[in-house]
Amino acid sequence: MAGTEKEKKEKLYDDIFGEATAENIKKCLQHHLLSFQGRDPERAGARDTYKALAYTLRDILVEKWVKTQKEYYDRHQKRVYYLSLEFLVGRSLGNSLINLGLLDEASKALHELGYGLEEMRELEEDAALGNGGLGRLAACFLDSIATLKIPAYGYGIRYEYGLFFQKLLNGFQMESPDNWSRYGTPWEFQRSQHLFPVCFNGKVHSYVDSQGRYRARWVDTEDVMAMACDMLVPGFNNDNVINMRLWTAKASREFDLGSFNQGKYISAVQSKVASETISKVLYPSDIMVEGQELRFKQQYFFVAATFQDIFRRFKKKYSSFAFFPDAVAVQLNDTHPAIAIPELMRLLLDNEGLGWEQAWDITVRTFGYTNHTLMPEALETWSVELMGRVLPRHMEIIYEINKRFLITVAEKFPSDSEKLRQLSLISEENEKRVRMAHLAIVGSHSVNGVAELHTHLLKTRIFPSFHALYPGKFNNKTNGITPRRWLLKCNPPLAGLITEAIGPAWITDLDRLRELEAFVDDAAFLENWQQVKLANKKRYLQKVDDYCGAKVDPNSLFDVQVKRIHEYKRQLLNCLHVISLYLRIIDDRESVKTPITKIFSGKAAPSYIQAKLIIKLICSVAEVVNNDPRVGDKLKVSFIPNYNVSKAEVIIPAADLSEQISTAGTEASGTGNMKFALNGALTVGTLDGANIEILEEVGRENIYIFGLTAEEAEFEKKQMSRTPARICMENNHIGHIISTISSGVFSDGDRNFFKDISNSLLSEHDPYLLVADLEQYLDCQAIIEQDFCNKDNWTRKAIYNVARMGKFSSDRSITEYARDIWGLDV
Repeated sequence: MAGTEKEKKEKLYDDIFGEATAENIKKCLQHHLLSFQGRDPERAGARDTYKALAYTLRDILVEKWVKTQKEYYDRHQKRVYYLSLEFLVGRSLGNSLINLGLLDEASKALHELGYGLEEMRELEEDAALGNGGLGRLAACFLDSIATLKIPAYGYGIRYEYGLFFQKLLNGFQMESPDNWSRYGTPWEFQRSQHLFPVCFNGKVHSYVDSQGRYRARWVDTEDVMAMACDMLVPGFNNDNVINMRLWTAKASREFDLGSFNQGKYISAVQSKVASETISKVLYPSDIMVEGQELRFKQQYFFVAATFQDIFRRFKKKYSSFAFFPDAVAVQLNDTHPAIAIPELMRLLLDNEGLGWEQAWDITVRTFGYTNHTLMPEALETWSVELMGRVLPRHMEIIYEINKRFLITVAEKFPSDSEKLRQLSLISEENEKRVRMAHLAIVGSHSVNGVAELHTHLLKTRIFPSFHALYPGKFNNKTNGITPRRWLLKCNPPLAGLITEAIGPAWITDLDRLRELEAFVDDAAFLENWQQVKLANKKRYLQKVDDYCGAKVDPNSLFDVQVKRIHEYKRQLLNCLHVISLYLRIIDDRESVKTPITKIFSGKAAPSYIQAKLIIKLICSVAEVVNNDPRVGDKLKVSFIPNYNVSKAEVIIPAADLSEQISTAGTEASGTGNMKFALNGALTVGTLDGANIEILEEVGRENIYIFGLTAEEAEFEKKQMSRTPARICMENNHIGHIISTISSGVFSDGDRNFFKDISNSLLSEHDPYLLVADLEQYLDCQAIIEQDFCNKDNWTRKAIYNVARMGKFSSDRSITEYARDIWGLDV
């Protein structure tokens, strides 16, 4: 009997792996419902069916993953390890179906069982493993890595809770736990066999070995166990599957029986609770010292576990670490994993017995570092006291790295003590702090920016002395996005129209979109394009926008800004435009040329008071505008709470206009600008980040650029040529906008409620230069209003934007990383 059941199961898997027809998928669904979930297929509900479908796809994925791993070993390929504190993958169901080529057959199977695919998708929670652009970029990169068949792995943390779940209460942001995996997730494999100890605290015991060399042992540590959880990432239509390995914290001792038997029930599990806190929450608040320590421990936790896994894999094939940089490439996604540099040194020195010079040569040749910020305050530092207490051996190694590095600096810049101070890995202003970006630069063979302007500013403004010291080390790798998720998956109507016109090759060769330019004067194609956009707007209104409180015209101009709420991203500038429109409508309704729908979304960090006040202002303005009968359908405003990948996939295809309006010289790159343009939205933006390269690609006539350049902005911050007060005096409309905020119109008559905002706008020391750019921004928006009235011409501009997005594929980005940094042939 057992043999018969086993044969049936083997045949079932042979059927689906051999030919994934709707009938075979349905059989596999029913099998998982019964044998894996313990549910009667005839009585199973929608959530049961979703899980059964996910397990079915996971079966297919893991079989392909095993084959992929065997190929890596058989070919002795160099492995790439992409270390990131965030992987914002969103939902996995739709992406897996598309990349595996099973979308149609799975839809048929579900239909026969009485379900729709869209219903299944909505049952999946977004995996809250990241927060913003950093994590979404990492997820796009993994998709491209799998599609290009690069032997690589993503490494990070398997957070139990995301950043937070955002709710709006009377316009105020309220945070609650984002328990994204409360129902469990069928997309991961828990690898209990890959369980590694991670050490903290303790002390360093030093001695001299038999060859007279200094040696150290890290002893009396407090240990936490790291358990691997794998999530599989399929390439597009190529049978190649890689894995994202995320670490979850486990206690080294589950339970103190002695304490329990003494009636000390809480202390009996205290160690377990404290240990497992490490992987509990993405970005715990760092206002308190305890939160800072937890963040630091998180970074070391996943780095230490990752390198034990890397060493385990490396030692299967190699006996000498001389081959390590030829077999291993490690990319640091920002400074969060930079503690990996002293960790690799510690392993090579203390565990493997290598000398300093050889260990350092291996380390530098192994690491590449990607910088993601131009904001000096965002360049991560850790106090020497904290690092020395939590990681005493690493602090010793960092001091030694710094000592040897400063000798090199002194040789290059003799008698220049200021240069030593600027470049030192240790900042000694106020308290001693380790500069993690400096550590990453010194300890890597490659340092890359993520847009041409960003890289230029790294060389000339942020790290000019490092660039002078290491000519050739700094290089540019402009960010990109995966067209599989950000067009094929999120915008099926547009993807279908494009494929019908030029074929499907664009899915893996985005430059092929250039062929769309042949259709810009085709009247039927323009009409179809417009109908696709209208359908996407109606879908948005049906699925997402429950927050406007008024009927929205889908034919209105959908003007969208969705991203993390931060002063430099200037959601406030956009809000000032809303107030401008409101005042214009009240004064002369016909002065606004077209109905406009303003859409905002994004989260503010819980401790970022000014950003949260900006959210409140936007919501308060929306409340007034949407309920003023004088406005009617001319203007609607909404703030969509709890922005995530799934909401982005609905909002972005509906957008007509993409707001990319950061202060010039502050945004490293941005990838939202690319996603919107790829889906046919026109950009209004500053000459910042990747906006400049989008301008170069699409042409100035197909994008709306305004404002100060990075150089002009830097000058204005030092010495304003026109103060905000002077601008308000010279431009009555701008003065009226700001006085409307301070007059209490949007705060029930309370003139002090938004005082901090109005004061910041009028400050002569506003680092974000809102009023300085406001005149040009409003002028630019007036042109946009007029242009949107000519539907065909607007559509031509949209087609040119999509057609010229080839450069911004993450496939291109990853190809450049592989060729220029990781030493791979692609």
